Amino acid sequence: MVRVGVIGASGYTGGELLRLLLLHEEAEVTIATSRQYAEEYVYRIHSNLRGYTDLQFSDWNLDEVTSKCDLVFTSLPHGASMKVIPSLVNTGLKIVDLSADYRLKDSADYLKYYGYEHPNPDLLKKFVFGIPELRKDEIRGARLVSCPGCMAVTSILALAPLVKNKLIDTSHIVVDAKIGSSGAGVKPTIATHHSERFSVVRPYKPVSHRHTAEIKQELGKLAGSKIPIYMSPHAVNMVRGILCTCHTFPSKPLTVPEIWKAYRGFYPEEPFIRFVRDKRGLYGYPDPKVVVGSNFCDIGFELEDDASRLVVMSATDNLMKGASGTAVQNMNLMMGFNERMGLEAPALHPA
Repeated sequence: MVRVGVIGASGYTGGELLRLLLLHEEAEVTIATSRQYAEEYVYRIHSNLRGYTDLQFSDWNLDEVTSKCDLVFTSLPHGASMKVIPSLVNTGLKIVDLSADYRLKDSADYLKYYGYEHPNPDLLKKFVFGIPELRKDEIRGARLVSCPGCMAVTSILALAPLVKNKLIDTSHIVVDAKIGSSGAGVKPTIATHHSERFSVVRPYKPVSHRHTAEIKQELGKLAGSKIPIYMSPHAVNMVRGILCTCHTFPSKPLTVPEIWKAYRGFYPEEPFIRFVRDKRGLYGYPDPKVVVGSNFCDIGFELEDDASRLVVMSATDNLMKGASGTAVQNMNLMMGFNERMGLEAPALHPA
């Protein structure tokens, strides 16, 4: 049994972590921190957890976290994790970070994509970038893991087999991403206010989105060289979910069986990768609606009739595979548990 704490537990990803961990066979939640809601019952903020826990939020206290936890999830806003993680690292605790603060290995990328110099550049290379489907062995031996961004992991999982097998022109990869409102976090803004968000398909940050840096980093490693990625996200009228439509261009003549071989060979026994390319039924391609509440990434594709373009589609729940689900999957690997543990529930439908 591993004693776990969730640092920054009052937001959407923190609540989702608690939902998963409270039912996990090998985890005991000992601490859930929130400065705003210290001493308030968790179920008063995360009402879906009423009846599952009588835990109260506590304020941040390093000594208490160290004495009560074996592993902590840091689910703090970007920029906040880097203020607490150095002290946590020094305690020897295992850490799974859900912020962007330790995802990028080149500190210069933080200035380019986030607008500030990273205060702990020496720690960046100590964190394993936590996509289990790409880094399983590294994660198993890691003490420090940084979870990917939601649109980043959804795109990377779709594109990795094509890049690794050199099937596409890596100088021309275009990702069109659509994401639900929960991706903006729990703190409301004018952009997430219901009357402004409802019924929209709103482009935002159409060039140089922050998650582009992660996609470049990981696909560049698979390619063996730096590659450009062109991603444009859109806010859409749903609460949970991401759909990435990736436009790629074959580097040689391709057939559908060759593409299948690349995907099945790259993901031979991955429990949370599903391939969706069905000529029958309403959901013949990946669709966020049918992954909500699950840890699946659904991947499908279509090849242009003249094989000039390969369109790859991937769908995830941004709070699950895009955040807390992957975080728990990483914990399972780090602790030597079955990576499926606590994550095998099917998606909700309809949702």
